[in-house]
Amino acid sequence: MSHDQNFKNMIVDYPRESIAFFAADESHGVDAAVRILPIREEQLQERLGERFRELDVPLLVEWPDGRRAAVLFVFEEETEPRRFSIHRLAHYCLDLAELFDTERVVPVVIFLHPGHYAERLALGSEQCRYLQFHYLHCALFARRARDSFNSTNLVERLTLPSMAYAPDEKLEVYAQATRGLLQLESDPERRLKYLDFIDIYADLTENERILYNQRYPQEAADMSGFAQRFIEQGIEQGIEQGIEQGVQRGEARVLLALLKIRFGDLPDSVRQRVESADAESLLYWSTRVLTAQTLDEVFGDGP
Repeated sequence: MSHDQNFKNMIVDYPRESIAFFAADESHGVDAAVRILPIREEQLQERLGERFRELDVPLLVEWPDGRRAAVLFVFEEETEPRRFSIHRLAHYCLDLAELFDTERVVPVVIFLHPGHYAERLALGSEQCRYLQFHYLHCALFARRARDSFNSTNLVERLTLPSMAYAPDEKLEVYAQATRGLLQLESDPERRLKYLDFIDIYADLTENERILYNQRYPQEAADMSGFAQRFIEQGIEQGIEQGIEQGVQRGEARVLLALLKIRFGDLPDSVRQRVESADAESLLYWSTRVLTAQTLDEVFGDGP
């Protein structure tokens, strides 16, 4: 999955938090009363035809009480600044403004890595500037991760591993991102989804994972604990609904996510073993993830 897709998912799942963090200057009044509608790219592509540009999903923010006119937030994630085109972004915003018959458009660009990128575009001559364009930009690589450790904005906490920190702060950054997810998100499926997000951008080595489990046993226990409860709830629901096959697929997915969080990228042989295992084996292995130091320890001495 690309970084663009990762951030697109996060923006759609947490639109208010994304606006508050990435577009803080324009977030006033975007409260619980507003209605936020992600605009599907398929619809835009169909209507814009060849002019369509594949950026992140725009968010249409509406105030049902009429106190403000709707605003269209346009988010773009750029991993490498050299690939960013301010002309492309300006063209895309103009297309959207025409499509939705509005001048209330807020372009926002999220940069993951340092580099050179144009912040303003001005078209004209010596006599006059006929078009001026700029955008809000969030340079994650330049933000101090430590300044966001106690943030109550889930998106800010999830993106901690993409911020600036000293090498010896890496495990603390990972722990603070995980704590934020556990504190601010109660849905078990989203927890698993965004533990994977944190894991991708933290990119811990095997030795770092071992150190993390030693230094932050509570966070490691919490991660495994809620995933285990999620597995058990899935089993109970599956028994009630009589869908054993579906339950086993869910258990396998959760166990693979836990194994990746604990041990990093998994060999194909491990994935195949988990995906083909029965419910009893999956449950047994999941109870060993917290204490095992290696993959062999997880799968040894089966039920």
